[in-house]
Amino acid sequence: MSTPQSPRPHESPATEPSAGESSSVAAPSAVEPGLDPAWITRTVEIALAEDLGPAPGRDVTTQATVPPSATGTAELVAREEGTVAGLVVVVETLRQTAARLALPTPEVTFRAQDGDAVVPGQVLATLTGRTQVLLVAERTLLNLASRASGVATAAAAFSRELAGTGAQVLDTRKTTPGLRALDKYAVRAGGGTNKRMGLYDVAMVKDNHVVAAGGVAAAIRAVRTTFPDVLVQVEADTTAQAMEALDAGADFLLLDNMTTPVLAATVTAVRERQGRDGVAEHVELEATGNLTIDRAREVASTGVDYLSVGALTHSAPILDLALDLQG
Repeated sequence: MSTPQSPRPHESPATEPSAGESSSVAAPSAVEPGLDPAWITRTVEIALAEDLGPAPGRDVTTQATVPPSATGTAELVAREEGTVAGLVVVVETLRQTAARLALPTPEVTFRAQDGDAVVPGQVLATLTGRTQVLLVAERTLLNLASRASGVATAAAAFSRELAGTGAQVLDTRKTTPGLRALDKYAVRAGGGTNKRMGLYDVAMVKDNHVVAAGGVAAAIRAVRTTFPDVLVQVEADTTAQAMEALDAGADFLLLDNMTTPVLAATVTAVRERQGRDGVAEHVELEATGNLTIDRAREVASTGVDYLSVGALTHSAPILDLALDLQG
């Protein structure tokens, strides 16, 4: 698991290409790793199809009231305080919308980048071009950017709360279907850290796996035999379960729904075993379950390495963003 880079201020202009061409500007981001361009293209295509119908689709209101030749300028604006993310989808949304309408792609000047803290009324980007394109693309780019910004804002709040503790906030697999890459990107934009991306990259041995395999040690052996290239994490509800998993060779532990005193005792017990009897020099410990922001520093003080918070992605409200057409 890696810590994302700190975002930096940035501004990038774009020039208007001909209809159907890609914008010449790279979307603004200091978040590493960035979103896969192929994923952005595919996701925007699906989102536009939901709004416009099968390609090329139509916006019956905009295309009835706005002539194709009309031009305008719109500002992407933050309506509330938070951390912005998802600006990386803006250019591709405009490009695909313009291609559907057979019109030029609007020019974009970014005044913020993913990961920036923003305040109400702050202009994040200025979009200039055919008014039809701006209005047809509006809801799709807002849906994606507002969703991502809400997740980034939640992650940033936890990151601030954990500052100086040595612990980091992690996301989970409790993401919006189809938007996992965006959700996890947004967590990084907010200063959080991604855990596993799916079921394929890290083994997570839970109670049902233990029952099915016939024990913790048997479950770990089965994973190592079948998939020797993956790390193995084991869920534990008690100190005894944590020590059993440690003795069985777990790479790191998920300490689930423990009270703060039990969590502290478990961390102490694990740390005392590190470097002995074949146990790693540092076993990574992850606390999870009922981790509200009010408890964050208290939980971090036990010495865990990570706080795993599903609410970052399954319950974060959107950050209110708007696209305002200038008169």
